[in-house]
Amino acid sequence: MRSTLTYDLPTRLFHWLFSGLFLLSFAIAKIVDDDSIIFTYHMLMGLILGGLVLWRIVWGFFGSKHARFSGFNLNPLDLKDYFLGILSGSKKRWSGHNPASSWAAITMFALGLGSAITGYLMSTGNKETFEDIHEFMANTFIVVVILHIAGVLLHSIRHQDKIALSMVDGKKEFTENSEPIPSSRPFAASLLIALVLAAGIYLYKNFDSQNGTLQLLGQTLQLGEDQNDNGEDDDDD
Repeated sequence: MRSTLTYDLPTRLFHWLFSGLFLLSFAIAKIVDDDSIIFTYHMLMGLILGGLVLWRIVWGFFGSKHARFSGFNLNPLDLKDYFLGILSGSKKRWSGHNPASSWAAITMFALGLGSAITGYLMSTGNKETFEDIHEFMANTFIVVVILHIAGVLLHSIRHQDKIALSMVDGKKEFTENSEPIPSSRPFAASLLIALVLAAGIYLYKNFDSQNGTLQLLGQTLQLGEDQNDNGEDDDDD
């Protein structure tokens, strides 16, 4: 029975915001031409995603027990035993993140932040320098996401354990090693939502869709094709 409160609300909100922003941003980058105004929203979402990861790093030290990095199982031997256990039908359960999800989370945090940073650097006039690195990180990220989803499905089928729902209601099945958290931390969740909304409003107000530029903390970022440059090139022709 799924009755043990394991993941706080801020962690669950981050999970879905992080996933949604990346997948939507990735889809725009792959489908839309980079000279389209729609493409600039890929970069705006990337900036918010980078801020989310920074928030999650802070929450990894000050959040509830299973949100903290100290609760992640990153022992390579435990990861090996976890995969062997799936094959052998082991009934072992983890009160928080299992070894596979721990490694997947850390990897996705690093790739998400790296993608945001390289995207930012590209918009400062260093597109050619960081474009390949940015694309490599984004493509690697989507591979990790696919592997993570496959792992969740395999675990759920093999162990009849609906772990995917734990990121919806925060609950996991009770075991003798279960360590429930006392609160879902609703105030911190409200603060996270407020910060994301504030960031979105700030970016919207400082974004010039006509020129594809963003004023960010006193710096002008070129998110789309520079229309003025294109015009000058046409005049020269």
